[in-house]
Amino acid sequence: MCSMILVGKRALVTGSTSGIGLAIARALKSEGAEVVLSGFGEAEAIAALCAELSARHVPGDLSRREGVEALMAGAGPVDILVNNAGMQHVAPVEEFPVDKWDTIIALNLTAAFDCCRLAIPHMKRAGWGRIVNTASAHSLTASPFKSAYVAAKHGLAGLTKTLALELATHGVTANCISPGYVWTPLVENQIPDTMQARKMTREQVINDILLAKQPTKRFVQPGDVGAMAVFLCREEAANITGANISMDGGWTAE
Repeated sequence: MCSMILVGKRALVTGSTSGIGLAIARALKSEGAEVVLSGFGEAEAIAALCAELSARHVPGDLSRREGVEALMAGAGPVDILVNNAGMQHVAPVEEFPVDKWDTIIALNLTAAFDCCRLAIPHMKRAGWGRIVNTASAHSLTASPFKSAYVAAKHGLAGLTKTLALELATHGVTANCISPGYVWTPLVENQIPDTMQARKMTREQVINDILLAKQPTKRFVQPGDVGAMAVFLCREEAANITGANISMDGGWTAE
C-alpha cells in the first residue's frame, strides 16, 4: 500500500464546511494532512465534520481583515493553504449594490491575499509550502452581470502569478484551480425554482441554462477539484507554479 503523502502537513481550507472546500479538505485528509476547517454552518453539522476528519474548525469572518487574522492565529502555522471561500451576486453594473461589491472583493480576493501574507513566513522557514487558490472559469473569461465576481477571480489569478514568482526559490508553489459549474447541493437546489420560473424540464435547465457554456455538458464533481488540489501538493508538482488550471469542460477553450 502506498504511504500517505501529506502526513505531518497542516492544511487550512477556507470555505470548507460544504461544497468544493469540503471535498478538498476530505481529499487532503485522505493523504494524511492535518486539516483545519473554516466556514459557516450549523454547530452540530460542523462538529460532525470535525469528527469525521479529525479536524479543528476555526471561526472567522473572512470579509473583514480582523476575521482573517483571527482565523490564521487560530489555525497556527500552515503548510498547505487553500483559499476557497467566496460568494456571488448577480446584477447589472449600474444596479450593483456597492456593499455587495465590497464584500465580494473582500471575501474572494482580499481574504486570499491576507491568508497568504500570514501563511508565507512559516512556509519560507520550512522550505516547503503549497498555496492553492480556488478561482473559476471566470478568472479567464467573463459573463454579464457578475462584475464583482469576475473582477475578484481575475485578481486572484494575478495574485497567484505574483506569489509564484516571489516564492519560486523557497520551495513554495502557488496555483489556481479554475472550475466551471460544479455539482454541489447549492447548484442542485436551484434547479426546481429555475424549472418553475422558466417553464423548463430538469434536463432543459441543466443543459440549456447551467451547462450552456460547458461543451462536455457535464458538471465538474467536487471530488475532481479535491484530487487536483492533492496533486498540486505532490513533489511531482514542484515545478507547477503560477498555473491557472482549467476544470471547466472546455468552457474557456472557445
